[in-house]
Amino acid sequence: MRPGFRFATWNVEWFDRLFRDDGTPDHSRGWSARYEVTKARQLDAIATVFRQMDADAILVIEAPDASTRRSSRAALEIFAEGAGLRTSRAMLGFENETRQEIALLYDPNAVTPRHRPGDHDGAPRFDRELGVDLDSDLQAERLVWSKPPLELDLGTDIGPIHLIGVHAKSKAAHGIRDPEERLRTAIQNRRKQLAQCVWLRRRIEHRLAEGERLIVAGDFNDGPGLDGYESLFGRSGVEIVLGDGSRALHDPSAVHARVGAAMPSTARFWDNSRKRYMNALLDFVMVSADLVPGATWRILHPFDDPAAAKDDLLREALLDASDHFPVVLDLPPAPPQP
Repeated sequence: MRPGFRFATWNVEWFDRLFRDDGTPDHSRGWSARYEVTKARQLDAIATVFRQMDADAILVIEAPDASTRRSSRAALEIFAEGAGLRTSRAMLGFENETRQEIALLYDPNAVTPRHRPGDHDGAPRFDRELGVDLDSDLQAERLVWSKPPLELDLGTDIGPIHLIGVHAKSKAAHGIRDPEERLRTAIQNRRKQLAQCVWLRRRIEHRLAEGERLIVAGDFNDGPGLDGYESLFGRSGVEIVLGDGSRALHDPSAVHARVGAAMPSTARFWDNSRKRYMNALLDFVMVSADLVPGATWRILHPFDDPAAAKDDLLREALLDASDHFPVVLDLPPAPPQP
């Protein structure tokens, strides 16, 4: 282990489909959810990326399913043992019904996690519901998280940190071909995504008021300047979560790009209508102001990160493993006590 604390977040595309019901990895030649990538090849690629990251704790988005038939924790820990990872233990919070859990894979010699969900006025526990007027009809709709955020207290060598792991609602209108219906659904989905981010920001405010050092990380399915709806609603969900002033969170990627400037990206998707790959900035590791000094961020993008681009094994593994790429945060060692 290095001094300090290394944290990463990574959306591993349909990780669940790579495991049998008993939690053992399916190293077969059958196709995975990745286009023309077998299950064995995707599993090997995921293991390679995890080893190269060498993080003390990894927030896994789209972790394997937790249900009456399947154990996400067992699947992750069996995978970690087979891959020789020091992040050999897994912890979940509230399970969901989407077969895409939010989990923390961690090194027990570096991190001690404890599930500690918050529950406050205006920001109930994330497995509950919040009444929100989503369509300005003066009637509150029932807002729920399909994937309730994961709240953990982390004991680390640099002191305690509170983690909120997020997989926010997608704004895409999947499977709808009628243009008018697609537009209505996309706008409604954005309203729900923004409302989730308001709920999340309220929790952040409570945690900051408690004096917590915060990491808020995961897949927000959103980013500043990501699409045209931002002008309709005023700001992105990511900007809502970041906040402003003395209680703002920080991630160097989560800023407006100047017109014509290149944007960082954490995901790469095939656009079938245009027959090309599209990059998007969807994944973030935001930290409270007290964690910023000495912190460094890195997006393990197979082409944009110079070291990853030069490393043939890592570059190909990143492309095979997922349509998202990891975001890695390094926090410096705690200063010596007088």
